[in-house]
Amino acid sequence: MKRLFAVAAALGVLVLAAAVLWAVPARDFLFIPNKASPLAGYVQVQGAHPRGSGDVYFVDVFVRRTTLLEQWFPFTRPSGSTLVPESVYLPKGTSEQQSVQQTEEEIKRSELVAPVVALRALGYHVVAKPLGALVTAVASGAPATGKLEPDDVIVAVDGKTVRTPAELRAAITTRKPGATVRLTVRRGSETLHLRLGTIPAPDNPKRPIVGIEVDQAADIKLPRKISIDLGPVRGPSAGLPFALEIARELGRDVTHGCRVAATGELDLEGDVLPVGGLKQKTIGARRSGVDVFLVPAGENYAEARQNAGGLRIVPVDSFQQALHYLTTNRLKC
Repeated sequence: MKRLFAVAAALGVLVLAAAVLWAVPARDFLFIPNKASPLAGYVQVQGAHPRGSGDVYFVDVFVRRTTLLEQWFPFTRPSGSTLVPESVYLPKGTSEQQSVQQTEEEIKRSELVAPVVALRALGYHVVAKPLGALVTAVASGAPATGKLEPDDVIVAVDGKTVRTPAELRAAITTRKPGATVRLTVRRGSETLHLRLGTIPAPDNPKRPIVGIEVDQAADIKLPRKISIDLGPVRGPSAGLPFALEIARELGRDVTHGCRVAATGELDLEGDVLPVGGLKQKTIGARRSGVDVFLVPAGENYAEARQNAGGLRIVPVDSFQQALHYLTTNRLKC
Protein backbone atom coordinates (compact mmCIF):
# COMPACT_ATOMS: atom_id res chain seq x y z
CA MET A 1 0.00 0.00 0.00
CA LYS A 2 2.79 2.42 0.91
CA ARG A 3 4.49 1.64 -2.40
CA LEU A 4 1.27 2.39 -4.35
CA PHE A 5 0.86 5.61 -2.41
CA ALA A 6 4.45 6.62 -3.24
CA VAL A 7 3.92 5.86 -6.96
CA ALA A 8 0.67 7.85 -6.98
CA ALA A 9 2.36 10.75 -5.20
CA ALA A 10 5.22 10.72 -7.69
CA LEU A 11 2.78 10.70 -10.61
CA GLY A 12 0.90 13.58 -9.03
CA VAL A 13 4.09 15.60 -8.74
CA LEU A 14 4.94 14.87 -12.41
CA VAL A 15 1.47 15.92 -13.56
CA LEU A 16 1.69 19.11 -11.51
CA ALA A 17 5.16 19.87 -12.85
CA ALA A 18 3.98 19.28 -16.43
CA ALA A 19 1.00 21.57 -15.87
CA VAL A 20 3.26 24.32 -14.54
CA LEU A 21 5.69 23.92 -17.43
CA TRP A 22 2.77 24.02 -19.88
CA ALA A 23 1.44 27.24 -18.36
CA VAL A 24 4.76 29.13 -18.44
CA PRO A 25 5.69 30.69 -21.83
CA ALA A 26 9.25 30.35 -23.10
CA ARG A 27 11.33 32.66 -25.32
CA ASP A 28 10.97 31.02 -28.71
CA PHE A 29 7.99 30.62 -31.05
CA LEU A 30 6.13 27.72 -32.65
CA PHE A 31 4.86 27.72 -36.24
CA ILE A 32 1.87 25.36 -36.25
CA PRO A 33 -0.12 24.09 -39.27
CA ASN A 34 -3.59 25.54 -39.73
CA LYS A 35 -6.12 24.05 -42.14
CA ALA A 36 -6.66 25.70 -45.51
CA SER A 37 -9.98 27.54 -45.90
CA PRO A 38 -12.06 28.50 -48.97
CA LEU A 39 -12.13 32.20 -49.86
CA ALA A 40 -15.75 32.19 -51.05
CA GLY A 41 -17.63 34.83 -49.06
CA TYR A 42 -14.49 36.70 -48.00
CA VAL A 43 -13.99 38.36 -51.39
CA GLN A 44 -16.79 40.55 -52.75
CA VAL A 45 -16.57 41.65 -56.40
CA GLN A 46 -18.94 44.07 -58.08
CA GLY A 47 -20.65 42.35 -61.02
CA ALA A 48 -19.42 38.90 -59.99
CA HIS A 49 -20.43 35.96 -62.18
CA PRO A 50 -18.51 32.88 -60.96
CA ARG A 51 -18.04 30.08 -63.46
CA GLY A 52 -17.89 26.39 -62.64
CA SER A 53 -17.65 24.68 -59.28
CA GLY A 54 -14.77 24.26 -56.88
CA ASP A 55 -13.07 26.70 -54.53
CA VAL A 56 -9.91 28.73 -54.12
CA TYR A 57 -8.32 28.17 -50.69
CA PHE A 58 -5.93 30.29 -48.65
CA VAL A 59 -3.54 28.83 -46.09
CA ASP A 60 -2.41 30.25 -42.79
CA VAL A 61 0.07 29.44 -40.03
CA PHE A 62 -0.76 29.65 -36.34
CA VAL A 63 2.10 31.33 -34.46
CA ARG A 64 2.51 31.42 -30.69
CA ARG A 65 5.22 31.31 -28.06
CA THR A 66 6.36 27.91 -26.88
CA THR A 67 5.74 26.77 -23.35
CA LEU A 68 8.60 25.58 -21.16
CA LEU A 69 7.25 22.04 -21.54
CA GLU A 70 7.45 22.27 -25.34
CA GLN A 71 10.82 23.99 -25.20
CA TRP A 72 12.39 21.24 -23.10
CA PHE A 73 10.46 18.24 -24.44
CA PRO A 74 10.05 18.41 -28.25
CA PHE A 75 7.66 15.42 -28.34
CA THR A 76 5.00 17.60 -26.64
CA ARG A 77 4.91 20.07 -29.57
CA PRO A 78 1.97 19.94 -32.04
CA SER A 79 2.43 17.67 -35.05
CA GLY A 80 4.06 19.44 -37.98
CA SER A 81 5.20 22.42 -35.94
CA THR A 82 8.59 24.11 -36.14
CA LEU A 83 10.45 25.84 -33.32
CA VAL A 84 11.57 29.31 -34.45
CA PRO A 85 14.08 31.19 -32.25
CA GLU A 86 12.90 34.54 -30.96
CA SER A 87 15.90 36.22 -32.60
CA VAL A 88 14.68 34.97 -36.00
CA TYR A 89 10.97 35.69 -35.58
CA LEU A 90 11.56 39.06 -33.90
CA PRO A 91 14.65 40.72 -35.40
CA LYS A 92 16.71 42.86 -33.04
CA GLY A 93 14.82 45.96 -32.00
CA THR A 94 11.39 44.58 -32.95
CA SER A 95 8.78 43.86 -30.27
CA GLU A 96 6.05 41.25 -30.49
CA GLN A 97 3.45 44.03 -30.71
CA GLN A 98 5.36 45.67 -33.57
CA SER A 99 5.47 42.34 -35.40
CA VAL A 100 1.70 41.93 -35.05
CA GLN A 101 1.12 45.45 -36.34
CA GLN A 102 3.43 44.83 -39.28
CA THR A 103 1.61 41.64 -40.32
CA GLU A 104 -1.73 43.43 -39.99
CA GLU A 105 -0.49 46.10 -42.38
CA GLU A 106 0.83 43.41 -44.74
CA ILE A 107 -2.56 41.82 -45.25
CA LYS A 108 -4.15 45.24 -45.77
CA ARG A 109 -1.65 45.86 -48.57
CA SER A 110 -2.38 42.41 -50.03
CA GLU A 111 -6.07 43.35 -50.07
CA LEU A 112 -5.17 46.47 -52.10
CA VAL A 113 -2.62 44.91 -54.46
CA ALA A 114 -4.50 41.70 -55.39
CA PRO A 115 -7.40 43.51 -57.13
CA VAL A 116 -4.92 45.58 -59.17
CA VAL A 117 -3.05 42.49 -60.32
CA ALA A 118 -6.15 40.39 -61.01
CA LEU A 119 -8.06 43.07 -62.93
CA ARG A 120 -5.03 43.97 -65.04
CA ALA A 121 -4.52 40.32 -65.94
CA LEU A 122 -8.18 40.08 -66.97
CA GLY A 123 -7.82 43.04 -69.32
CA TYR A 124 -9.37 45.81 -67.22
CA HIS A 125 -7.86 49.30 -67.16
CA VAL A 126 -6.40 49.89 -63.73
CA VAL A 127 -4.56 52.98 -62.50
CA ALA A 128 -1.75 52.24 -60.01
CA LYS A 129 0.65 55.17 -60.02
CA PRO A 130 3.84 54.58 -57.94
CA LEU A 131 4.20 57.32 -55.31
CA GLY A 132 7.29 56.28 -53.36
CA ALA A 133 8.49 53.81 -50.73
CA LEU A 134 5.95 53.19 -47.98
CA VAL A 135 7.51 52.67 -44.53
CA THR A 136 5.92 49.61 -42.95
CA ALA A 137 8.15 49.10 -39.90
CA VAL A 138 11.00 50.85 -38.07
CA ALA A 139 13.53 48.82 -36.09
CA SER A 140 14.23 49.97 -32.53
CA GLY A 141 17.70 51.43 -32.06
CA ALA A 142 18.22 52.02 -35.79
CA PRO A 143 19.03 55.43 -37.34
CA ALA A 144 15.39 55.72 -38.44
CA THR A 145 14.08 55.30 -34.88
CA GLY A 146 12.26 58.42 -33.74
CA LYS A 147 12.50 60.00 -37.19
CA LEU A 148 10.55 57.77 -39.54
CA GLU A 149 7.15 56.25 -38.74
CA PRO A 150 4.99 53.52 -40.31
CA ASP A 151 2.88 54.94 -43.16
CA ASP A 152 5.51 57.57 -44.02
CA VAL A 153 6.22 57.69 -47.76
CA ILE A 154 9.82 58.34 -48.84
CA VAL A 155 9.76 60.25 -52.12
CA ALA A 156 13.37 61.40 -52.57
CA VAL A 157 16.97 60.70 -51.48
CA ASP A 158 19.34 63.69 -51.53
CA GLY A 159 16.80 65.53 -53.64
CA LYS A 160 16.52 62.77 -56.27
CA THR A 161 13.02 61.37 -56.71
CA VAL A 162 12.40 57.73 -55.78
CA ARG A 163 9.10 56.13 -56.74
CA THR A 164 9.68 52.50 -55.74
CA PRO A 165 11.34 50.55 -52.91
CA ALA A 166 13.95 49.32 -55.41
CA GLU A 167 14.89 52.91 -56.30
CA LEU A 168 15.15 53.78 -52.61
CA ARG A 169 17.47 50.86 -51.90
CA ALA A 170 19.60 51.66 -54.94
CA ALA A 171 19.97 55.29 -53.84
CA ILE A 172 20.99 54.39 -50.29
CA THR A 173 23.43 51.65 -51.30
CA THR A 174 25.57 54.11 -53.27
CA ARG A 175 27.01 55.07 -49.87
CA LYS A 176 29.11 53.31 -47.30
CA PRO A 177 27.78 52.34 -43.86
CA GLY A 178 28.10 55.30 -41.51
CA ALA A 179 27.34 57.89 -44.19
CA THR A 180 24.38 60.27 -43.89
CA VAL A 181 21.41 60.37 -46.26
CA ARG A 182 18.83 63.12 -46.75
CA LEU A 183 15.30 61.82 -47.17
CA THR A 184 12.24 63.70 -48.36
CA VAL A 185 9.23 62.19 -46.63
CA ARG A 186 5.49 62.71 -46.95
CA ARG A 187 3.63 62.24 -43.68
CA GLY A 188 -0.05 62.87 -44.22
CA SER A 189 -0.30 66.38 -45.67
CA GLU A 190 3.21 67.35 -44.50
CA THR A 191 6.52 67.14 -46.36
CA LEU A 192 9.55 66.50 -44.14
CA HIS A 193 13.27 66.74 -44.89
CA LEU A 194 15.22 64.38 -42.63
CA ARG A 195 18.90 63.54 -42.23
CA LEU A 196 19.60 59.94 -41.16
CA GLY A 197 22.79 58.03 -40.56
CA THR A 198 23.30 54.54 -41.91
CA ILE A 199 24.51 51.28 -40.36
CA PRO A 200 25.76 47.99 -41.85
CA ALA A 201 23.07 45.50 -42.86
CA PRO A 202 23.09 42.34 -40.69
CA ASP A 203 23.43 40.09 -43.74
CA ASN A 204 25.99 42.25 -45.57
CA PRO A 205 28.32 44.57 -43.59
CA LYS A 206 29.13 46.52 -46.77
CA ARG A 207 25.49 47.44 -47.45
CA PRO A 208 24.16 50.55 -45.65
CA ILE A 209 20.65 50.62 -44.18
CA VAL A 210 18.64 53.03 -42.05
CA GLY A 211 16.60 50.31 -40.29
CA ILE A 212 13.21 50.26 -42.01
CA GLU A 213 10.94 47.87 -43.90
CA VAL A 214 9.30 49.35 -46.99
CA ASP A 215 6.63 48.53 -49.54
CA GLN A 216 5.21 50.21 -52.62
CA ALA A 217 3.06 53.31 -52.11
CA ALA A 218 0.67 53.87 -55.01
CA ASP A 219 -2.40 55.81 -56.05
CA ILE A 220 -4.84 53.05 -57.04
CA LYS A 221 -8.08 53.46 -58.98
CA LEU A 222 -10.10 50.34 -59.82
CA PRO A 223 -12.78 50.09 -62.52
CA ARG A 224 -15.09 48.15 -60.20
CA LYS A 225 -15.56 47.78 -56.47
CA ILE A 226 -13.78 44.89 -54.73
CA SER A 227 -13.70 44.29 -50.98
CA ILE A 228 -11.70 41.66 -49.12
CA ASP A 229 -11.85 40.92 -45.41
CA LEU A 230 -10.26 37.86 -43.80
CA GLY A 231 -10.83 39.05 -40.25
CA PRO A 232 -7.97 38.19 -37.85
CA VAL A 233 -5.73 36.57 -40.50
CA ARG A 234 -2.46 38.51 -40.92
CA GLY A 235 0.56 38.62 -43.23
CA PRO A 236 1.14 39.07 -46.98
CA SER A 237 0.80 35.49 -48.21
CA ALA A 238 -2.87 35.57 -49.25
CA GLY A 239 -2.18 37.93 -52.16
CA LEU A 240 -2.06 35.15 -54.77
CA PRO A 241 -5.25 33.35 -53.64
CA PHE A 242 -7.04 36.72 -53.35
CA ALA A 243 -6.24 37.46 -57.01
CA LEU A 244 -7.27 33.96 -58.11
CA GLU A 245 -10.59 34.27 -56.29
CA ILE A 246 -11.23 37.63 -57.97
CA ALA A 247 -10.57 35.97 -61.35
CA ARG A 248 -12.98 33.16 -60.41
CA GLU A 249 -15.64 35.68 -59.37
CA LEU A 250 -15.27 37.41 -62.74
CA GLY A 251 -15.89 34.29 -64.80
CA ARG A 252 -12.51 32.59 -65.17
CA ASP A 253 -12.72 28.87 -64.43
CA VAL A 254 -9.59 28.49 -62.32
CA THR A 255 -10.85 25.50 -60.31
CA HIS A 256 -12.58 23.11 -62.79
CA GLY A 257 -14.51 21.65 -59.87
CA CYS A 258 -11.36 21.21 -57.76
CA ARG A 259 -10.10 22.61 -54.48
CA VAL A 260 -7.19 24.90 -55.38
CA ALA A 261 -4.98 26.23 -52.59
CA ALA A 262 -2.40 28.96 -53.10
CA THR A 263 0.07 31.08 -51.16
CA GLY A 264 2.35 33.92 -52.16
CA GLU A 265 2.76 37.66 -51.79
CA LEU A 266 1.99 39.78 -54.86
CA ASP A 267 3.64 43.01 -55.90
CA LEU A 268 1.99 45.57 -58.16
CA GLU A 269 3.71 44.08 -61.21
CA GLY A 270 2.06 40.73 -60.56
CA ASP A 271 5.21 38.92 -59.42
CA VAL A 272 4.71 36.20 -56.80
CA LEU A 273 7.11 36.78 -53.90
CA PRO A 274 8.30 34.19 -51.35
CA VAL A 275 6.57 33.83 -47.99
CA GLY A 276 7.29 32.02 -44.74
CA GLY A 277 5.95 28.88 -43.09
CA LEU A 278 5.77 26.70 -46.21
CA LYS A 279 6.15 23.50 -44.20
CA GLN A 280 3.12 24.31 -42.06
CA LYS A 281 1.11 25.71 -44.99
CA THR A 282 1.72 22.60 -47.06
CA ILE A 283 0.71 20.33 -44.18
CA GLY A 284 -2.40 22.46 -43.61
CA ALA A 285 -3.33 22.28 -47.29
CA ARG A 286 -2.79 18.52 -47.30
CA ARG A 287 -4.93 18.03 -44.19
CA SER A 288 -7.73 20.04 -45.78
CA GLY A 289 -7.86 17.67 -48.74
CA VAL A 290 -7.14 20.21 -51.46
CA ASP A 291 -6.27 18.91 -54.92
CA VAL A 292 -3.41 21.25 -55.88
CA PHE A 293 -1.26 23.83 -54.08
CA LEU A 294 0.31 26.78 -55.92
CA VAL A 295 3.41 28.23 -54.24
CA PRO A 296 6.19 30.70 -55.07
CA ALA A 297 8.96 29.14 -57.15
CA GLY A 298 12.41 28.60 -55.66
CA GLU A 299 13.02 27.78 -52.00
CA ASN A 300 9.29 27.92 -51.16
CA TYR A 301 8.62 25.26 -53.81
CA ALA A 302 11.45 23.06 -52.52
CA GLU A 303 10.13 23.27 -48.95
CA ALA A 304 6.58 22.53 -50.06
CA ARG A 305 7.74 19.48 -52.05
CA GLN A 306 9.49 18.10 -48.97
CA ASN A 307 6.20 18.18 -47.04
CA ALA A 308 3.73 17.43 -49.86
CA GLY A 309 3.02 13.79 -48.99
CA GLY A 310 1.42 13.21 -52.40
CA LEU A 311 -0.19 16.65 -52.75
CA ARG A 312 0.41 18.20 -56.17
CA ILE A 313 2.65 21.27 -55.79
CA VAL A 314 2.90 23.84 -58.60
CA PRO A 315 5.62 26.54 -58.55
CA VAL A 316 4.74 29.97 -60.01
CA ASP A 317 6.71 33.18 -60.54
CA SER A 318 3.79 35.44 -61.43
CA PHE A 319 0.02 35.73 -61.23
CA GLN A 320 -0.20 35.49 -65.02
CA GLN A 321 1.62 32.16 -64.88
CA ALA A 322 -0.70 30.88 -62.14
CA LEU A 323 -3.80 32.03 -64.04
CA HIS A 324 -2.56 30.45 -67.27
CA TYR A 325 -1.80 27.14 -65.56
CA LEU A 326 -5.21 26.91 -63.90
CA THR A 327 -7.29 28.02 -66.89
CA THR A 328 -5.53 25.87 -69.47
CA ASN A 329 -4.94 22.67 -67.50
CA ARG A 330 -7.80 20.32 -66.75
CA LEU A 331 -7.19 19.52 -63.11
CA LYS A 332 -7.93 16.00 -61.96
CA CYS A 333 -9.83 15.98 -58.68
